[in-house]
Amino acid sequence: MTKSMEHQFNMLLREIRKEYVGNGPKEITTRLAGPWVISEMKGNLTNVEKFMIGSTDGQRMVHEARTKLVKEIYHDPTVMKKLEGLMQAKILSIYTDINIEIDTAMTIFVFDKHIQP
Repeated sequence: MTKSMEHQFNMLLREIRKEYVGNGPKEITTRLAGPWVISEMKGNLTNVEKFMIGSTDGQRMVHEARTKLVKEIYHDPTVMKKLEGLMQAKILSIYTDINIEIDTAMTIFVFDKHIQP
């Protein structure tokens, strides 16, 4: 994947997150490891979510809601088609989680072939 492709992948992730969540990550870093595309996203939380995480219950609610929503987004056929089209490979599975305390999310996209650097 060239720097141009990394940039395009990052921009697509930001666009998808912004469209479905209301804001995109402030910073995205993407790395390749064989058939895996690993994206680290910082600065994901909205102002309301930042307020909510002031309590333990709020942290749990935001984490659960974010995790569920993002998993649903990435399983949307339109989103899958965009990601697969850019990478010219089929997505086999997606793993995602967010650390609310440091406002960092990680997503691993597993494709059906090695993504060439």
